[in-house]
Parts: sequence; C-alpha cells; structure tokens
Amino acid sequence: QVQLVESGGGLVQAGGALRLSCAASGLTFSFYAMGWFRQAPGKEREFVAGISWSGGNTYYADSAKGRFTISRDNAKNTVYLQMNSLKPEDTAVYFCALNYYGSRWLASQMDRWGKGALVTVSS
Repeated sequence: QVQLVESGGGLVQAGGALRLSCAASGLTFSFYAMGWFRQAPGKEREFVAGISWSGGNTYYADSAKGRFTISRDNAKNTVYLQMNSLKPEDTAVYFCALNYYGSRWLASQMDRWGKGALVTVSS
C-alpha cells in the first residue's frame, strides 16, 4: 500500500525558510514523478512544484519560481521542497503527491496524496 508522509511544516516569519520532506513507501519510488501542491483556507488545491523520476526535470508554478526548490533522494525514497523567502501568502497545507502516469501537474491527475503539512508564514 502506497503511503506518503510529509514532515517539516511549521511557523516561520516572512522572509524565512523551511524544508518539507515527503517519505514514500509501498512503491518503487525511483520509477515515478513526484510533486508538491498546497491548499490555503477557502481555496482550491494548487500545484507548487514537480520532479521527474530521475530528478533530471523539475517544474514550478510561477509563484514558486526562484524561491522554492524541489529535489529527491531515490535512495531514501524521499522528495523535498526547500522554501526560501517565504511570504504570508505561502501559508497553506502542503501536500506531497504521486504522479503515477506522468500526467500534467493538475491536482485531479495525481494518484496518491499525503495527509499534508501545515506551513504558516507570519508577517
């Protein structure tokens, strides 16, 4: 059974940094693309960043470009999201997602989700 478990969320001041981790189990991790999405209160879940199975290709939402970096360690079955220069509008629950079929980076196309990690950025 596939499980995705996020960690690393918390409270940070604007301008600060956090690193989220997502540990995967129950699958051959190195076969699949992985992504990060977020959902703020009252808003739809939105794409943040994605990474190919090898890590050779990365994809970012405009809001994340230049501030966030996605990476993965296939030996540890873990994907990371380094978030720098955080803003209050980055406050959301961040979800790790399995992109089993290499689909477009839409929430409706993802195949498994973690339970999420809350990131709160204070002004």
